Amino acid sequence: MLFHLSIEADEPRHVAEIFAEIWGGKAFPFPAVTPGSWVAFAGDDRGTMIEVYPRGTAIYEVEGDNDAIGIRVMPRRHSATHMAIGTRLSQEEVFAICERQGWPAKYRLRGGVFGVIEIFVEECQMIEVLTEEMQQQYVSSVTIENWQRMLEARLPLAEAA
Repeated sequence: MLFHLSIEADEPRHVAEIFAEIWGGKAFPFPAVTPGSWVAFAGDDRGTMIEVYPRGTAIYEVEGDNDAIGIRVMPRRHSATHMAIGTRLSQEEVFAICERQGWPAKYRLRGGVFGVIEIFVEECQMIEVLTEEMQQQYVSSVTIENWQRMLEARLPLAEAA
């Protein structure tokens, strides 16, 4: 179960507010790790959050009985880190938010099995947003059993399901 994750952004507050809008949740300052950080709450019963740190923040271990800290390092625009999140909004509503923000967004069918709205937050951080219909497709197709069948058959996920 994933409860929270963190990403970097040029404008952490703005990005957290948009995630909160997509989720129907709320955004708040999150100064615990590094100044300028924000957090978007989904408003669900699990406390799901996305922490948004200023671009260039890296999390480092602190020795002894201390929490990890965020330290500013050389910022980069792209990374392998991405996530898929669910929303109660329609595709049209998600696309309208992205258009308003100037963020590239398009519908993609992953493996011929489930759809996602592929968004590039601030034109560099990939996020996949799944509407309720897309979430049902995902949950019914992305299973341990289907993944094993796909690997055994060396087939794309769509053919293994």
